[in-house]
Amino acid sequence: EGGGNMAASGGGEPEDLCGPGAGGLALLGLAPGAPSCPHGPALLFVKTSQGKEEGRRFYACSACRDRKDCNFFQWEDEKVSETRLAAREEYNRSHQPSFTHTQNVERYKNFVLLPLSKRRFCQECQQLLLPAEWEKHSTHQFLCNISTAQLRSPSQLLYPLENKKTNAQYLFTDRSCQFLLDLIIDLGFRRVLSVGTPRLHEMIQSKASQEEDFRVRSLLLDIDFRYSQFYTEDEFCHYNMFNHYFFGGEVARETCRKFLYQDNGERVIMVTDPPFGGLVAALASSFKKLMAMWKETEKEGHKNQEMPMFWIFPYFFESRVLEFFPAFSMMDYQVDYDNHALYKHGKTGRRQSPVRIFTNLTPSMIVLPVEEGYRFCATCQRYVSSGNQHCELCNSCTSKDGRRWKHCVLCKKCVKPSWFHCNNCNCCALQNHACEKTDAGCFVCGKAGHKRSTCPSLSHT
Repeated sequence: EGGGNMAASGGGEPEDLCGPGAGGLALLGLAPGAPSCPHGPALLFVKTSQGKEEGRRFYACSACRDRKDCNFFQWEDEKVSETRLAAREEYNRSHQPSFTHTQNVERYKNFVLLPLSKRRFCQECQQLLLPAEWEKHSTHQFLCNISTAQLRSPSQLLYPLENKKTNAQYLFTDRSCQFLLDLIIDLGFRRVLSVGTPRLHEMIQSKASQEEDFRVRSLLLDIDFRYSQFYTEDEFCHYNMFNHYFFGGEVARETCRKFLYQDNGERVIMVTDPPFGGLVAALASSFKKLMAMWKETEKEGHKNQEMPMFWIFPYFFESRVLEFFPAFSMMDYQVDYDNHALYKHGKTGRRQSPVRIFTNLTPSMIVLPVEEGYRFCATCQRYVSSGNQHCELCNSCTSKDGRRWKHCVLCKKCVKPSWFHCNNCNCCALQNHACEKTDAGCFVCGKAGHKRSTCPSLSHT
């Protein structure tokens, strides 16, 4: 949702999905002593090709999947010269923000003391300006008369970073944000670890500053350093959720630990909304480390418990999420976004949002709004969308996308309403799909029985 928020890259994640048997890349994870780029320690990958042994291992940026955004690359067995190491350190230094978080907090204190007519925000530099800096930004576009309300809603003031894989800031609509906050309060949570969810964080912060009896607190962990202009070191940590890296070092890590430790670690929930284009394995690894940080709290009862969590992600990643967190369930609630053309709730978008809440809380506890058509299924013991009918044969409410699914006796499961059973493929698919067992033969080698994507000749070309 935030500076590690929603990417609309849709389908899958080729780098993450392929094991050693398939062609492509496999993620090996964080290695001790890994080299760093401006986004923190790099991740270790291995190149794989069909039917061959593992290829050469290399390091690449954890946050950017596009080399245009961060071109860091190093073979694992490469000997890097002193000169290149020094140049790399200099490059990493030069790509750090111009002010530290502490300096930004000081600047903010000075900014709020200014009369309204002197409060300016540079849109090009995405920076609050003090009068002494006006001259330097004189040729830039800026906003004037920045109100307290605007300062309390930085996600509205800042340009969303719409790079789909690194930041991809698609921000929750008020509907989704309010629903999440109401749910958190109803479930009795008092602290929210907001990982890449700036809009939820600012809603909590805003209410806390305006309503005396509002008891919920939030700590925002986000890769978008621009938020350090608006929040103190106790409210925001510059964090990369792909490699569990705190840019503020041990001090920031301690801030997070302290936040989790309050009240013996009781009544805290983690809410995260990562980019869709991000590697699920890398995200899961970081989330497990945050959960482990919580588990270290004094409380004896935490030994066999998991830290409560809402992971907001598209339904088509369900099997991947469950692979890493088998105790999680997917809720039917459709999470939607303000600045996303497609992922809108109900009839306003071109299609319904595929984004759901995955959680380790008991599904029956997650009450979904009846006025939006959600209802409780007594057999499944969870709230489901109006179109999600209980299938007696599957003994489950099977729809994932809000439409009523139909049971296929031959596949022994429910499928999308637009799918039909294909005897050629021996499974259900869209009516005009390209058959697995096509007689035309493969485009690469001309032989029948497989498609181009699985052609054995591909690994040689």
